[in-house]
Amino acid sequence: MPAVSLVVCVHNQRDLLERLLQESQGGYDELVVVHDGPDETGVGKIVTDVGGRFFERPRAYQQEPHWPFAWEQAKYDWILRLDADEFPSAEMKKWLKEFRHAPKTLTEVSGYTCIWPIWNGRKTVTKNWPADRIFLFNKKQVRFIGMAETVPIPDGRYEPLNIVLHHQPRRKSHTLHNILVRKQAYIWRERIVASLLGKPTDLTCWRWEDENWPLIWEEIRRRPLWTAFIRLVIGPQRELRNQWRTEGKFFPLLAMCGPIHHVMICLKFWQMRRQHLRKKRLGLFE
Repeated sequence: MPAVSLVVCVHNQRDLLERLLQESQGGYDELVVVHDGPDETGVGKIVTDVGGRFFERPRAYQQEPHWPFAWEQAKYDWILRLDADEFPSAEMKKWLKEFRHAPKTLTEVSGYTCIWPIWNGRKTVTKNWPADRIFLFNKKQVRFIGMAETVPIPDGRYEPLNIVLHHQPRRKSHTLHNILVRKQAYIWRERIVASLLGKPTDLTCWRWEDENWPLIWEEIRRRPLWTAFIRLVIGPQRELRNQWRTEGKFFPLLAMCGPIHHVMICLKFWQMRRQHLRKKRLGLFE
């Protein structure tokens, strides 16, 4: 029977973590929580009180650099990767219990994806879109680069499931405000671009040994302005198509969020690469 490690990375999200742990009872066999920076709100006590293991890590302003460390600490191969502002639906909890009592798992399946409804701050506004949130995977069957906006790349395949993972942060979950105004988004983009100026192996990785970037990032490195244009044109069309297929309606502003975010990454990379090359020509690097 496959045992499951619930792995969570947080930063001073005590109330949300309490909700997650309460709603996830019975869905995992072990709890591992990594805190991004010093624990100032007593998160560690909550974790140890329920028998989990707690680790403080240097502040990275993103959770992905901590994942390889967290997965290394996990006793079990199957990782239930949830954020503090998420919690499983009743159907997901039922599925997790059945999964943990199954005699074996399919070897060609590296993990599972679920539905991740949009939250407007008061209620969910979609039922079946987006539907590609990776929530459970076998750590021995995925590879990963520790950079924001990256996901575990499977050796096999991800099995899509028609079950819901609730994502209910304190604010709206997907808005242009989060992309254009929120300070954290600018921090993420700057750190993504700084990473793209180097090799993926310069980062903390999990089973990743290739010095080449995955295509989604390599396109930005090769042709940032062209990639920005293509993603601004194609991205919203793709999202609108998926919305219609799953919801039977359109959410135009929501369809723009991801593409605009990637456009801003492309433009930031173009700018920082020019600065980087200028400094290199002037011999300003040690």
